[in-house]
Amino acid sequence: MAVHVINEARRCLQCKKPMCQMHGCPVETNIPEMIRLFLKGDINEAGAMLFENNPLSVVCSLVCDHEAQCEGNCIQGRRGAPVQISSIEHYISETYLDKAVLQREPDKGQKVAVIGSGPAGITVAVKLAQLGYDVTMFERMDKIGGMLRYGIPDFRLPKTILDRYQKKLYELGIHIRPNTDIGGVLTIDTLFKDGYDAVFIGSGVWRPRSLGVKGESLANCHYAIDYLQNPDVYHLGDRVAVIGSGNSAIDVARTAIRKGSRYVTIYARHQEVRASIREFEYAQADGVEFEFNKGVKELTPEGPMFSDREYDAKGKLVREGEPKLYPADSTVIAVSQGPKDHIVSTTTGVETDDVGLIEVNEVGETTREGVFSAGDVVKGSWNVVQTVKDAKRVAAAIDEYLAKKRGETNA
Repeated sequence: MAVHVINEARRCLQCKKPMCQMHGCPVETNIPEMIRLFLKGDINEAGAMLFENNPLSVVCSLVCDHEAQCEGNCIQGRRGAPVQISSIEHYISETYLDKAVLQREPDKGQKVAVIGSGPAGITVAVKLAQLGYDVTMFERMDKIGGMLRYGIPDFRLPKTILDRYQKKLYELGIHIRPNTDIGGVLTIDTLFKDGYDAVFIGSGVWRPRSLGVKGESLANCHYAIDYLQNPDVYHLGDRVAVIGSGNSAIDVARTAIRKGSRYVTIYARHQEVRASIREFEYAQADGVEFEFNKGVKELTPEGPMFSDREYDAKGKLVREGEPKLYPADSTVIAVSQGPKDHIVSTTTGVETDDVGLIEVNEVGETTREGVFSAGDVVKGSWNVVQTVKDAKRVAAAIDEYLAKKRGETNA
Protein backbone atom coordinates (compact mmCIF):
# COMPACT_ATOMS: atom_id res chain seq x y z
CA MET A 1 0.00 0.00 0.00
CA ALA A 2 2.74 2.51 0.98
CA VAL A 3 4.71 2.06 -2.25
CA HIS A 4 1.54 2.36 -4.33
CA VAL A 5 0.46 5.53 -2.52
CA ILE A 6 3.90 7.13 -2.82
CA ASN A 7 4.00 6.37 -6.53
CA GLU A 8 0.54 7.87 -6.95
CA ALA A 9 1.57 10.96 -5.03
CA ARG A 10 4.58 11.42 -7.33
CA ARG A 11 2.20 11.53 -10.30
CA CYS A 12 0.60 14.74 -9.01
CA LEU A 13 1.47 17.67 -11.29
CA GLN A 14 1.04 20.28 -8.52
CA CYS A 15 -1.23 22.31 -10.79
CA LYS A 16 -1.33 26.07 -10.24
CA LYS A 17 -5.10 25.89 -10.60
CA PRO A 18 -5.90 22.50 -9.06
CA MET A 19 -9.21 21.41 -10.56
CA CYS A 20 -9.32 18.50 -8.09
CA GLN A 21 -9.63 21.04 -5.28
CA MET A 22 -11.42 23.95 -6.93
CA HIS A 23 -14.08 22.04 -8.85
CA GLY A 24 -13.89 18.50 -7.50
CA CYS A 25 -13.98 18.74 -3.71
CA PRO A 26 -17.04 20.22 -1.96
CA VAL A 27 -14.92 21.09 1.11
CA GLU A 28 -12.04 22.35 -1.07
CA THR A 29 -9.38 20.10 0.43
CA ASN A 30 -5.94 21.48 -0.46
CA ILE A 31 -4.94 18.38 -2.36
CA PRO A 32 -1.67 19.66 -3.89
CA GLU A 33 -0.44 20.82 -0.47
CA MET A 34 -1.49 17.51 1.10
CA ILE A 35 0.58 15.63 -1.47
CA ARG A 36 3.52 18.04 -1.23
CA LEU A 37 3.71 17.63 2.56
CA PHE A 38 3.35 13.87 2.27
CA LEU A 39 6.21 13.52 -0.21
CA LYS A 40 8.32 15.86 1.92
CA GLY A 41 7.89 13.49 4.87
CA ASP A 42 5.59 15.75 6.88
CA ILE A 43 2.70 13.28 7.13
CA ASN A 44 1.57 14.62 10.52
CA GLU A 45 1.36 18.16 9.17
CA ALA A 46 -0.58 16.87 6.18
CA GLY A 47 -2.92 14.94 8.45
CA ALA A 48 -3.49 17.94 10.72
CA MET A 49 -4.32 20.10 7.70
CA LEU A 50 -6.81 17.53 6.44
CA PHE A 51 -8.49 17.14 9.84
CA GLU A 52 -8.75 20.90 10.37
CA ASN A 53 -10.46 21.31 7.01
CA ASN A 54 -12.56 18.15 7.23
CA PRO A 55 -12.87 16.31 10.57
CA LEU A 56 -14.20 13.30 8.63
CA SER A 57 -11.36 13.19 6.11
CA VAL A 58 -10.59 9.52 6.71
CA VAL A 59 -14.27 8.64 6.22
CA CYS A 60 -14.59 10.70 3.06
CA SER A 61 -11.48 9.05 1.66
CA LEU A 62 -13.43 5.78 1.69
CA VAL A 63 -17.03 6.67 0.89
CA CYS A 64 -16.95 9.76 -1.36
CA ASP A 65 -17.83 9.52 -5.05
CA HIS A 66 -14.23 10.26 -6.02
CA GLU A 67 -14.78 9.63 -9.72
CA ALA A 68 -17.25 12.50 -9.84
CA GLN A 69 -15.31 14.71 -7.44
CA CYS A 70 -11.54 15.05 -6.88
CA GLU A 71 -10.31 12.25 -9.13
CA GLY A 72 -12.86 13.05 -11.81
CA ASN A 73 -11.36 16.53 -12.10
CA CYS A 74 -7.69 15.49 -12.01
CA ILE A 75 -5.83 16.76 -15.08
CA GLN A 76 -3.97 13.45 -15.34
CA GLY A 77 -7.29 11.79 -16.08
CA ARG A 78 -7.49 13.57 -19.44
CA ARG A 79 -4.53 11.59 -20.75
CA GLY A 80 -4.85 8.39 -18.75
CA ALA A 81 -5.61 7.42 -15.18
CA PRO A 82 -6.20 10.20 -12.64
CA VAL A 83 -4.08 10.36 -9.51
CA GLN A 84 -5.68 8.11 -6.89
CA ILE A 85 -6.25 11.01 -4.51
CA SER A 86 -8.59 9.01 -2.29
CA SER A 87 -5.89 6.42 -1.55
CA ILE A 88 -3.38 9.12 -0.65
CA GLU A 89 -5.86 10.95 1.57
CA HIS A 90 -6.84 7.72 3.29
CA TYR A 91 -3.24 6.72 3.97
CA ILE A 92 -2.46 10.11 5.52
CA SER A 93 -5.72 10.50 7.48
CA GLU A 94 -5.82 6.96 8.76
CA THR A 95 -2.20 7.18 9.92
CA TYR A 96 -2.78 10.54 11.60
CA LEU A 97 -6.10 9.86 13.33
CA ASP A 98 -4.81 8.14 16.48
CA LYS A 99 -1.86 10.52 16.80
CA ALA A 100 -3.94 13.67 16.49
CA VAL A 101 -3.81 15.94 19.53
CA LEU A 102 -6.84 18.20 19.22
CA GLN A 103 -6.62 21.52 20.98
CA ARG A 104 -9.41 23.40 22.77
CA GLU A 105 -9.67 27.12 23.23
CA PRO A 106 -10.36 28.35 26.78
CA ASP A 107 -13.79 27.48 28.14
CA LYS A 108 -16.42 29.96 26.94
CA GLY A 109 -18.93 28.99 29.62
CA GLN A 110 -21.72 28.08 27.21
CA LYS A 111 -23.35 24.72 26.54
CA VAL A 112 -24.39 23.28 23.18
CA ALA A 113 -26.57 20.22 22.64
CA VAL A 114 -25.88 18.20 19.49
CA ILE A 115 -28.69 15.82 18.55
CA GLY A 116 -27.35 12.96 16.46
CA SER A 117 -23.82 11.64 16.00
CA GLY A 118 -23.71 11.18 12.26
CA PRO A 119 -21.43 13.20 9.98
CA ALA A 120 -23.23 16.49 10.66
CA GLY A 121 -23.27 15.98 14.42
CA ILE A 122 -19.64 14.89 14.62
CA THR A 123 -18.47 17.85 12.53
CA VAL A 124 -20.42 20.43 14.54
CA ALA A 125 -19.40 18.87 17.86
CA VAL A 126 -15.69 18.83 16.97
CA LYS A 127 -15.67 22.40 15.65
CA LEU A 128 -17.53 23.84 18.63
CA ALA A 129 -15.55 21.85 21.21
CA GLN A 130 -12.32 23.15 19.68
CA LEU A 131 -13.70 26.68 20.09
CA GLY A 132 -14.19 26.10 23.82
CA TYR A 133 -17.87 25.23 24.08
CA ASP A 134 -19.23 22.56 26.44
CA VAL A 135 -20.74 20.11 23.97
CA THR A 136 -23.06 17.20 24.77
CA MET A 137 -23.96 14.80 22.00
CA PHE A 138 -27.24 12.89 22.22
CA GLU A 139 -27.39 9.64 20.24
CA ARG A 140 -30.45 7.40 20.13
CA MET A 141 -28.38 4.30 19.32
CA ASP A 142 -25.75 2.66 21.52
CA LYS A 143 -22.76 3.84 19.47
CA ILE A 144 -21.88 6.98 17.55
CA GLY A 145 -21.81 7.26 13.77
CA GLY A 146 -25.43 7.52 12.73
CA MET A 147 -25.80 6.52 9.09
CA LEU A 148 -22.04 6.00 8.86
CA ARG A 149 -22.31 3.09 11.30
CA TYR A 150 -25.83 1.83 10.71
CA GLY A 151 -26.27 2.58 7.02
CA ILE A 152 -22.91 1.82 5.37
CA PRO A 153 -21.63 -1.78 5.35
CA ASP A 154 -18.42 -2.61 7.15
CA PHE A 155 -16.68 -3.64 3.92
CA ARG A 156 -17.02 -0.03 2.73
CA LEU A 157 -16.43 1.72 6.06
CA PRO A 158 -14.90 -0.33 8.91
CA LYS A 159 -16.72 0.41 12.16
CA THR A 160 -13.37 0.46 13.99
CA ILE A 161 -12.76 3.87 12.42
CA LEU A 162 -15.87 5.22 14.14
CA ASP A 163 -14.77 3.70 17.45
CA ARG A 164 -11.49 5.60 17.08
CA TYR A 165 -13.43 8.79 16.36
CA GLN A 166 -15.38 8.32 19.58
CA LYS A 167 -12.11 8.25 21.51
CA LYS A 168 -11.13 11.56 19.90
CA LEU A 169 -14.47 13.11 20.84
CA TYR A 170 -13.86 12.17 24.47
CA GLU A 171 -10.34 13.59 24.31
CA LEU A 172 -11.84 16.89 23.13
CA GLY A 173 -14.09 16.97 26.17
CA ILE A 174 -17.28 16.16 24.28
CA HIS A 175 -19.89 14.39 26.41
CA ILE A 176 -21.82 11.56 24.74
CA ARG A 177 -25.20 10.27 25.89
CA PRO A 178 -25.95 7.04 24.02
CA ASN A 179 -29.39 5.42 23.91
CA THR A 180 -30.98 8.84 24.40
CA ASP A 181 -33.78 9.81 22.06
CA ILE A 182 -34.65 13.51 21.95
CA GLY A 183 -38.37 13.88 21.33
CA GLY A 184 -39.47 11.30 23.88
CA VAL A 185 -38.90 11.87 27.59
CA LEU A 186 -36.41 14.63 26.71
CA THR A 187 -37.35 17.38 24.26
CA ILE A 188 -35.64 20.44 22.84
CA ASP A 189 -37.63 22.47 25.37
CA THR A 190 -36.05 20.33 28.10
CA LEU A 191 -32.58 21.09 26.76
CA PHE A 192 -33.12 24.85 26.92
CA LYS A 193 -34.67 24.55 30.38
CA ASP A 194 -31.56 22.69 31.53
CA GLY A 195 -29.28 25.50 30.46
CA TYR A 196 -28.15 24.72 26.93
CA ASP A 197 -27.47 27.92 25.03
CA ALA A 198 -27.92 26.44 21.54
CA VAL A 199 -29.18 23.21 20.03
CA PHE A 200 -28.05 21.56 16.81
CA ILE A 201 -30.30 18.99 15.13
CA GLY A 202 -28.43 16.46 13.01
CA SER A 203 -30.77 13.54 13.45
CA GLY A 204 -30.61 12.26 9.86
CA VAL A 205 -33.30 10.46 7.89
CA TRP A 206 -34.32 7.11 9.35
CA ARG A 207 -37.86 6.61 8.07
CA PRO A 208 -37.98 4.49 4.90
CA ARG A 209 -40.00 5.83 2.00
CA SER A 210 -42.90 3.72 0.84
CA LEU A 211 -43.37 2.49 -2.71
CA GLY A 212 -47.09 3.05 -2.35
CA VAL A 213 -47.97 -0.35 -3.79
CA LYS A 214 -49.78 -3.37 -2.40
CA GLY A 215 -47.73 -5.86 -0.41
CA GLU A 216 -45.23 -3.77 1.56
CA SER A 217 -46.31 -5.33 4.88
CA LEU A 218 -45.75 -8.91 3.71
CA ALA A 219 -43.35 -11.10 5.69
CA ASN A 220 -40.81 -11.33 2.86
CA CYS A 221 -40.58 -7.56 2.31
CA HIS A 222 -38.09 -5.31 4.10
CA TYR A 223 -36.72 -1.77 3.92
CA ALA A 224 -33.07 -1.08 3.14
CA ILE A 225 -32.52 1.30 6.07
CA ASP A 226 -33.79 -1.37 8.48
CA TYR A 227 -31.83 -4.20 6.88
CA LEU A 228 -28.52 -2.35 6.85
CA GLN A 229 -28.72 -1.54 10.56
CA ASN A 230 -28.36 -5.22 11.44
CA PRO A 231 -28.37 -7.62 8.47
CA ASP A 232 -27.50 -10.62 10.63
CA VAL A 233 -31.04 -10.78 12.05
CA TYR A 234 -32.58 -11.22 8.57
CA HIS A 235 -33.00 -14.41 6.58
CA LEU A 236 -33.45 -13.28 3.01
CA GLY A 237 -33.10 -16.64 1.30
CA ASP A 238 -31.28 -17.54 -1.91
CA ARG A 239 -33.03 -15.18 -4.31
CA VAL A 240 -33.30 -11.48 -3.38
CA ALA A 241 -34.90 -8.60 -5.28
CA VAL A 242 -33.71 -5.08 -4.42
CA ILE A 243 -35.91 -2.21 -5.62
CA GLY A 244 -33.97 1.01 -6.15
CA SER A 245 -30.66 1.94 -7.73
CA GLY A 246 -28.89 4.30 -5.31
CA ASN A 247 -25.95 3.57 -3.06
CA SER A 248 -28.25 2.07 -0.40
CA ALA A 249 -29.59 -0.44 -2.93
CA ILE A 250 -26.04 -1.37 -3.89
CA ASP A 251 -25.08 -1.72 -0.22
CA VAL A 252 -28.04 -4.01 0.40
CA ALA A 253 -27.25 -6.19 -2.61
CA ARG A 254 -23.55 -6.55 -1.81
CA THR A 255 -24.32 -7.24 1.86
CA ALA A 256 -26.92 -9.89 0.98
CA ILE A 257 -24.38 -11.73 -1.16
CA ARG A 258 -21.88 -11.64 1.71
CA LYS A 259 -24.54 -13.04 4.02
CA GLY A 260 -25.15 -16.05 1.78
CA SER A 261 -27.81 -15.08 -0.74
CA ARG A 262 -26.89 -16.61 -4.11
CA TYR A 263 -28.96 -14.63 -6.62
CA VAL A 264 -29.38 -10.91 -5.98
CA THR A 265 -30.94 -8.58 -8.56
CA ILE A 266 -31.32 -4.81 -8.44
CA TYR A 267 -34.35 -3.43 -10.28
CA ALA A 268 -34.08 0.18 -11.48
CA ARG A 269 -36.85 2.43 -12.82
CA HIS A 270 -34.65 3.93 -15.53
CA GLN A 271 -31.83 2.83 -17.81
CA GLU A 272 -29.08 3.86 -15.39
CA VAL A 273 -28.32 3.54 -11.70
CA ARG A 274 -28.19 6.47 -9.28
CA ALA A 275 -25.24 4.99 -7.40
CA SER A 276 -21.67 5.94 -8.18
CA ILE A 277 -19.92 4.19 -11.06
CA ARG A 278 -17.43 2.60 -8.66
CA GLU A 279 -20.14 1.08 -6.50
CA PHE A 280 -21.99 -0.14 -9.60
CA GLU A 281 -18.86 -1.87 -10.88
CA TYR A 282 -18.09 -3.41 -7.49
CA ALA A 283 -21.63 -4.76 -7.32
CA GLN A 284 -21.23 -6.35 -10.74
CA ALA A 285 -17.92 -7.85 -9.65
CA ASP A 286 -19.66 -9.32 -6.59
CA GLY A 287 -22.22 -11.01 -8.82
CA VAL A 288 -25.18 -8.65 -8.47
CA GLU A 289 -27.49 -8.65 -11.51
CA PHE A 290 -29.23 -5.52 -12.80
CA GLU A 291 -32.60 -5.09 -14.50
CA PHE A 292 -33.43 -1.65 -15.92
CA ASN A 293 -36.62 0.17 -16.91
CA LYS A 294 -38.78 -1.68 -14.40
CA GLY A 295 -41.86 -0.18 -12.78
CA VAL A 296 -42.98 -1.95 -9.60
CA LYS A 297 -46.70 -2.70 -9.46
CA GLU A 298 -47.15 -5.07 -6.53
CA LEU A 299 -45.21 -7.10 -3.98
CA THR A 300 -46.27 -10.70 -3.45
CA PRO A 301 -45.10 -13.65 -1.31
CA GLU A 302 -43.55 -15.07 -4.47
CA GLY A 303 -41.67 -11.87 -5.38
CA PRO A 304 -42.30 -8.43 -6.89
CA MET A 305 -44.33 -7.75 -10.00
CA PHE A 306 -42.78 -5.33 -12.50
CA SER A 307 -43.83 -3.84 -15.80
CA ASP A 308 -41.37 -2.98 -18.56
CA ARG A 309 -41.06 0.75 -19.18
CA GLU A 310 -40.10 2.75 -22.25
CA TYR A 311 -38.95 6.36 -22.14
CA ASP A 312 -38.45 8.98 -24.81
CA ALA A 313 -35.21 10.89 -25.39
CA LYS A 314 -36.15 13.37 -22.66
CA GLY A 315 -36.74 10.64 -20.09
CA LYS A 316 -40.53 10.87 -20.16
CA LEU A 317 -42.43 7.60 -19.76
CA VAL A 318 -44.18 6.78 -23.03
CA ARG A 319 -45.18 3.12 -22.69
CA GLU A 320 -45.58 0.56 -19.93
CA GLY A 321 -46.17 -3.15 -20.37
CA GLU A 322 -48.26 -5.62 -18.44
CA PRO A 323 -46.98 -6.58 -14.96
CA LYS A 324 -45.29 -9.94 -14.56
CA LEU A 325 -43.82 -11.78 -11.60
CA TYR A 326 -40.08 -11.81 -10.89
CA PRO A 327 -39.62 -14.66 -8.40
CA ALA A 328 -37.74 -13.85 -5.20
CA ASP A 329 -37.57 -15.20 -1.67
CA SER A 330 -37.28 -11.66 -0.28
CA THR A 331 -37.77 -8.14 -1.56
CA VAL A 332 -35.85 -5.18 -0.13
CA ILE A 333 -37.13 -1.67 -0.82
CA ALA A 334 -34.34 0.89 -1.24
CA VAL A 335 -35.98 4.05 -2.58
CA SER A 336 -34.53 6.60 -0.15
CA GLN A 337 -35.78 7.66 3.26
CA GLY A 338 -37.16 10.65 5.10
CA PRO A 339 -36.88 12.14 8.60
CA LYS A 340 -38.65 10.86 11.65
CA ASP A 341 -40.72 13.75 12.93
CA HIS A 342 -40.77 13.08 16.68
CA ILE A 343 -38.19 15.79 17.43
CA VAL A 344 -40.05 18.62 15.72
CA SER A 345 -43.49 17.29 16.66
CA THR A 346 -42.56 17.73 20.34
CA THR A 347 -41.04 21.17 19.79
CA THR A 348 -42.69 24.52 19.21
CA GLY A 349 -41.33 26.89 16.62
CA VAL A 350 -39.31 24.55 14.36
CA GLU A 351 -40.92 24.50 10.93
CA THR A 352 -40.59 21.74 8.35
CA ASP A 353 -41.41 21.44 4.66
CA ASP A 354 -44.10 19.23 3.16
CA VAL A 355 -41.94 16.08 3.42
CA GLY A 356 -40.80 16.72 6.98
CA LEU A 357 -37.35 18.18 6.32
CA ILE A 358 -36.35 20.99 8.67
CA GLU A 359 -36.45 24.46 7.16
CA VAL A 360 -33.31 26.54 7.68
CA ASN A 361 -31.81 29.73 6.30
CA GLU A 362 -28.47 29.97 4.49
CA VAL A 363 -26.44 29.49 7.70
CA GLY A 364 -28.52 26.69 9.19
CA GLU A 365 -30.78 28.66 11.55
CA THR A 366 -34.21 27.09 12.00
CA THR A 367 -37.37 29.10 12.60
CA ARG A 368 -36.76 28.89 16.35
CA GLU A 369 -34.07 31.04 17.92
CA GLY A 370 -31.07 29.09 19.15
CA VAL A 371 -31.91 25.95 17.16
CA PHE A 372 -29.77 25.08 14.14
CA SER A 373 -29.74 22.14 11.76
CA ALA A 374 -27.83 20.60 8.85
CA GLY A 375 -27.30 17.31 7.08
CA ASP A 376 -29.82 14.78 5.85
CA VAL A 377 -32.61 16.09 8.09
CA VAL A 378 -32.40 19.34 6.07
CA LYS A 379 -31.34 18.19 2.59
CA GLY A 380 -32.72 14.66 2.51
CA SER A 381 -30.44 11.71 1.91
CA TRP A 382 -27.12 13.41 1.13
CA ASN A 383 -23.47 12.49 0.79
CA VAL A 384 -20.96 12.75 3.61
CA VAL A 385 -18.67 15.44 2.21
CA GLN A 386 -21.55 17.79 1.36
CA THR A 387 -22.86 17.26 4.89
CA VAL A 388 -19.45 18.19 6.32
CA LYS A 389 -19.40 21.34 4.19
CA ASP A 390 -22.83 22.41 5.46
CA ALA A 391 -22.06 21.45 9.06
CA LYS A 392 -18.88 23.55 9.10
CA ARG A 393 -20.87 26.58 7.98
CA VAL A 394 -23.52 25.95 10.63
CA ALA A 395 -20.88 25.49 13.37
CA ALA A 396 -19.50 28.94 12.46
CA ALA A 397 -23.04 30.37 12.65
CA ILE A 398 -23.60 28.82 16.08
CA ASP A 399 -20.31 30.31 17.27
CA GLU A 400 -21.38 33.75 16.02
CA TYR A 401 -24.81 33.40 17.66
CA LEU A 402 -23.28 32.41 21.01
CA ALA A 403 -20.68 35.20 20.80
CA LYS A 404 -23.51 37.73 20.48
CA LYS A 405 -25.36 36.04 23.29
CA ARG A 406 -22.41 36.52 25.65
CA GLY A 407 -22.01 40.12 24.55
CA GLU A 408 -19.23 39.89 21.98
CA THR A 409 -21.14 41.80 19.33
CA ASN A 410 -18.06 42.38 17.20
CA ALA A 411 -17.39 38.63 16.81
